[in-house]
Amino acid sequence: MFAIIGLLIVLGAVVGGYLMEGGNLGVLIQPAELLIIGGAAAGTIFIANPMYVLKGILKGLSGVFKPSPYTQEFYNENLRMCYEILDKARKQGLIALENDAEEPDKSEIFSKYPNFLHDHHSRDFLCDTLRMVLSGNVDPFDLDQLIEGDMETSHRESEKPITALSTAADSLPGLGIVAAVLGVVITMGSLGGPPEEIGHKVAAALVGTFLGILMCYGFVGPLAQNMSKAAEEEHSYLNVLRTIMLAFLKGNAPILALEYGRRVIPHRIRPTFGEMEKLVKKGGAAAQAQAQAQAPSA
Repeated sequence: MFAIIGLLIVLGAVVGGYLMEGGNLGVLIQPAELLIIGGAAAGTIFIANPMYVLKGILKGLSGVFKPSPYTQEFYNENLRMCYEILDKARKQGLIALENDAEEPDKSEIFSKYPNFLHDHHSRDFLCDTLRMVLSGNVDPFDLDQLIEGDMETSHRESEKPITALSTAADSLPGLGIVAAVLGVVITMGSLGGPPEEIGHKVAAALVGTFLGILMCYGFVGPLAQNMSKAAEEEHSYLNVLRTIMLAFLKGNAPILALEYGRRVIPHRIRPTFGEMEKLVKKGGAAAQAQAQAQAPSA
């Protein structure tokens, strides 16, 4: 939503200021210039990037216009889910998590959190970590390095579409100059004609430079920056899961393991320790009430 508002502000400020100075809006409508700049920019993206990066750009751009999923409610839900997993492991042993890790779609715990199940990346990240824990032969330090390597690889992959879009944004002013030069070439071929026609062609050539700079700094560049922040938010979330799991493996109680994870949640959406404690106790009480309601009567 804020991305759409920002784009409208940029467009409104530029066009509004132009009209306030008595500019003719029709002069700015140059389909040929847009075709040269936009088409050339799209071509450079296709030349420089494989298909999976192109798909990543489209996915990232679609996410820009949606609200961020990493809200305080999101973290509250995931803290409660992690507590249920760790509490089960504490009471029944790590081996009790085998079915949850191998078949998360059928897990009694995970099935209560559809948002987590639908996020295949995060789901696989946590379940793969649980599989390593269940092997029983991995030292917490070695597991930490393994998880860190996984996160770094994931982060590098998420940065590739952002880098590709940023590179395309940086090329737009240059492509605007290309469009302007072509306009000048056409203008030079029209010398000797009516002054009005020459003036129109010069204006069209200058519009090419204007559009290239505006698209770079007003639209494409900020969109790439927004995608970068979304990738950082996902990285922060995975780091929370990592911290919780490692804290539990080092012998901490589930609630203390969650406290380790809570401390690495961004400040703006981090719950207090009291809020987290009430949250997990409320979830545990609800689960206990549900189990009692489902138990056969004597």
